Amino acid sequence: MEMIVTDNLSKTFKSGKNTVEAVKGVSLSVKKGEIFGFIGPNGAGKTTTMRMLTTLMPPSSGTASVVGYDLFRQPGRIREKIGYVSQKGGCYELATGYENMVLQGRLYGLSKAQAMENAKRLADVFRMNEYCFRKVSTYSGGQRRHIDLAMGVMHNPPLVFLDEPTTGLDPTSRANFWEHIRRLRDEGVTIFLTTHYLDESDSLCDTICIMDHGSVVAEGSSQELKRQIAGDIIEIGLNASDIEMASRLVSSLSGVKEVAAGEKTLKFYIDEGEKALPEILPLFVGGGIPILTVELRRPSLDEVFLKKTGYTIESAEGVEE
Repeated sequence: MEMIVTDNLSKTFKSGKNTVEAVKGVSLSVKKGEIFGFIGPNGAGKTTTMRMLTTLMPPSSGTASVVGYDLFRQPGRIREKIGYVSQKGGCYELATGYENMVLQGRLYGLSKAQAMENAKRLADVFRMNEYCFRKVSTYSGGQRRHIDLAMGVMHNPPLVFLDEPTTGLDPTSRANFWEHIRRLRDEGVTIFLTTHYLDESDSLCDTICIMDHGSVVAEGSSQELKRQIAGDIIEIGLNASDIEMASRLVSSLSGVKEVAAGEKTLKFYIDEGEKALPEILPLFVGGGIPILTVELRRPSLDEVFLKKTGYTIESAEGVEE
């Protein structure tokens, strides 16, 4: 079953006399029970797309269904069936985490008894009993995100949207948060998350969608996306004076897809790198080219992103979406 289906979904804004296309004809499908990662730098259109899918912003054109309901004609039904955790969260600072959870449940129509029962259960599941009866104003960043996530699932929605859920968290808190997201997926909840952390997408997501300047440029599992970059990567450390000669030597070899020369490194893509490497190294020795270091690895999501967009995600940060 598909929990989200969009066809040519678009959003334009007026900026003075100009029209800005924030989202340009996005078509995607999110299956039930998967973690779907929407990745890209700030300004790529991720949050705008999520705001449309959560009924917080009307699309300019296209079609979409969310949890089986039409985005244009049945937004109220969609809101009943989804959970949403924004970047900034939605807790009332002077109330306790427990009180915030109960209030969220009541707003979604749960009885007081049901809301209290769900809040106690989630406090156990997310290991929040130590602090959930304290005021939210005393919480750390990781504790706040746990309460935000618990509030997002208080009414047991089948689909949860998470907008940049781990931004600003330390590595330990991020890893702990990932554990809770995986648990929700294992319980059958579909997760749609936006992130600009490529390691987060690689670790968490069943399907990854790369967005760039308002358009989808790639979609698939982490392994599928990495396979789109032909071959394995061999990176050889050399003396700077040997780079040019080594580059010519490597470029002449069969099976080499692409060669990138750095100041003291030579990186190239080649099929079946583990078989090719024993044949390549003697050529360097025979050519009198000293090898300082050798690394054989598979392409990373960073390299996939660079191939698909022409820039690294870090270089694009700082642009507001």
